[in-house]
Amino acid sequence: MSDAVKNTGLFMIVGALILLTGVLQSWNAALLILNMGLISAIMALGVNLQWGFAGLFNIGVMGFVALGGLAAVLIGMPVTPGAWRAGGIGVIGALLLGAATIAAAVMVMKRMRKGPLRALVVIVVLVGGFFVFRALLDPNVAAIEAINPAGTGYLGGLNPGDQDTYKDYGIILLLAWPAGGVLAAGAAWLIGKTALGLRSDYLAIATLGIAEIIIAVLKNEDWLSRGVKNVIGIPRPVPYEIDLQNDPAFVERAAGVGLDPTMASTLYVKLLYAALFLVVLLVLLWMAQKALASPWGRMLRAIRDNEFAAEAMGKDVKRRHLQVFVLGSAVCGIAGAMMTTLDGQLVPSAYQPLRFTFLIWVMVIIGGSGNNFGAVLGGFLIWFLWVQVEPMGRLLMDLVTSGMADGYWLKTHLLESAAHMRLLTMGIVLLLVLRFSPRGLIPEK
Repeated sequence: MSDAVKNTGLFMIVGALILLTGVLQSWNAALLILNMGLISAIMALGVNLQWGFAGLFNIGVMGFVALGGLAAVLIGMPVTPGAWRAGGIGVIGALLLGAATIAAAVMVMKRMRKGPLRALVVIVVLVGGFFVFRALLDPNVAAIEAINPAGTGYLGGLNPGDQDTYKDYGIILLLAWPAGGVLAAGAAWLIGKTALGLRSDYLAIATLGIAEIIIAVLKNEDWLSRGVKNVIGIPRPVPYEIDLQNDPAFVERAAGVGLDPTMASTLYVKLLYAALFLVVLLVLLWMAQKALASPWGRMLRAIRDNEFAAEAMGKDVKRRHLQVFVLGSAVCGIAGAMMTTLDGQLVPSAYQPLRFTFLIWVMVIIGGSGNNFGAVLGGFLIWFLWVQVEPMGRLLMDLVTSGMADGYWLKTHLLESAAHMRLLTMGIVLLLVLRFSPRGLIPEK
């Protein structure tokens, strides 16, 4: 069997599983799996750029995904009335002062000769700048968060509509997707300039810690993203179901195909999302394939396989690592903005670095590290299993324990264990693939 036939067959199997979900459960569930599968495939593509192309072990993926979600809020939500006047300018001034303090410390490090005097000056600049920064930031933040804290209490975004009409400008959310990529790329550049010189295991620890810091900022800085109070009602680039249900033309078309208007509107919205996500995935996949086949991509693989040999050939290893780290993080940021758009809300507590970063890495490893199509396949397959294994496990346990008496300890234990089927299945699938196809389902050529 040729590779093309085998790979096509694998994608057809995953597609058949999603279709089977629609037939046996509901098309609503099938389309939800499809949409999140498309987003997961984009995340896996971003991680594959870093690990598969260059061997960078980044386990802070959720931090960049969260920054993409923040971009959806900053672009899609309207400005909170009075927030900028109350303290917005002061917050921006404090942030600029903080950046200037760091820049001044760096300049002192570069200009002064190494010794106790330089260390003392750097400490004075950083400590003094910190206290001035907090003195300017804290009162302005308090003023912003005091504005209707139950409903807003944050600066808001760039949506031109007011509180009543901003949902009419949902198309602006399409701009939030590339903005999420830019925001994640900027953070990745700052992180990469300091962390990419570390050995792979230390890089993993550093990126995980930075992801936790990013998520902690989103949870605690209410003026930026409402913190744990969450931002809800983010507008969407597709119609609202209630508007479709009130449209006589849509109701007539739904009746023509034998669908209830409520169900038809739900399926229509999810299909529109799927079309948008598919376009983004295909564009990114095409760009990743072009990069992989280019001299730049071949150079990255040479660096991945033997850094010392590549450096001896005159290649700037750290610079190339920084490039691919920024690009992979940008792709994850785009996926994060898309996911927040689909959910219609930003919930910082939902970004769990260890749990979901593990899931994305499983997608890349099982699909085939170093192969873009493998990463996409892994994204769809692992997300399908993640969603469907728990209800399937419950059905299996019900079947196994059907002959046992109620209250019997073994029956109780097995039924309670069904909730852990997800992680168990991920481990089993990972072990089987690594045993029988160590390079993934679609290995790198």
